[in-house]
Amino acid sequence: MLESLGLDHSTESVYRAMLGHPLDRVDELALRLGVPPAEISATQERLARLGLVAESFESPGRLRAVSPDLGLEALLARQSAELAAHQHRIEVSRAAAAKLISEYAGQTDIPGAGVEQLIGLDRIRERLTELQRDIRHEVMSFAPDGAQTEDALRSSRPLDGGLLKRGVRMRTLYLDSVRNSAPTIAHADFLTELGGQVRTVPALPTRMLIADRSLALLPMDCEDTSAGAVILTGKGALTALCALFETTWDSAQPLGTVRPKDVNGLDGQEAMALRLLAQGHTDEAIAKRLGVSHRTARRIATQLMERLGARSRFEAGARAVQHGWLPPHA
Repeated sequence: MLESLGLDHSTESVYRAMLGHPLDRVDELALRLGVPPAEISATQERLARLGLVAESFESPGRLRAVSPDLGLEALLARQSAELAAHQHRIEVSRAAAAKLISEYAGQTDIPGAGVEQLIGLDRIRERLTELQRDIRHEVMSFAPDGAQTEDALRSSRPLDGGLLKRGVRMRTLYLDSVRNSAPTIAHADFLTELGGQVRTVPALPTRMLIADRSLALLPMDCEDTSAGAVILTGKGALTALCALFETTWDSAQPLGTVRPKDVNGLDGQEAMALRLLAQGHTDEAIAKRLGVSHRTARRIATQLMERLGARSRFEAGARAVQHGWLPPHA
């Protein structure tokens, strides 16, 4: 029952036995559970590292089980902080990757760099059509713009459908916010019915399309994707971009499933909003990062502050760190 907290069945059994029989010593616990005393001792050491077993104040040298309301609560807080720290490291890596992509995209004059520059929306769409015609095996894409119009989605179906019918593996990552968009859900259903895969994440670093792991299309300016784009074919850049996609894909949730909540009751979108809130971002910036309206971003921020009992964004960030919802310096 407690595997998610790091306790396997045997460890949990020893902990429960120590709670139920606090006066039992190692040999008595071993007899009760039918395992060697050495195994009980090793398990108690593991429980001690988890903070679920401590030395008795009444009988020095004897171990006692820490009550679940204290031990498990501390374990949950520690795991929550570790999860928040892990998510923070992922976001830092994504931001660094996006910065590197942007810098690399500007180096169009380096011979052999494997960079093709596309200027203007017409040229981008023309080249995109050519790319989709030439894809043979796989296409991976980031779609960070949030919900799209029904017309835009409908116009992309012939190309997407053609790829899937040719047996091309298609994986698409959207923002969590599209779960509230009926046209996007319908488009995702269209893709999955033909064999495509769709997942969502709270935030994405940039718009991106990778074709056959040998070519990547990215915007020159993430703030204005119609201004221009670059096509990267350099082996080093593609290796990094494919790794970025796979890492993000592994942390994403299938669109048809319910977004899971962490031990603090936060879903991925709320956790990301809290991190941005603590970093001092405005509602407008949070809305853009999450792909939601300004009003929705404000509502999420207000609800998070209320849950934390905070009167300001700074206080919300401080309380989130104190409660283990965010790592220090998030």
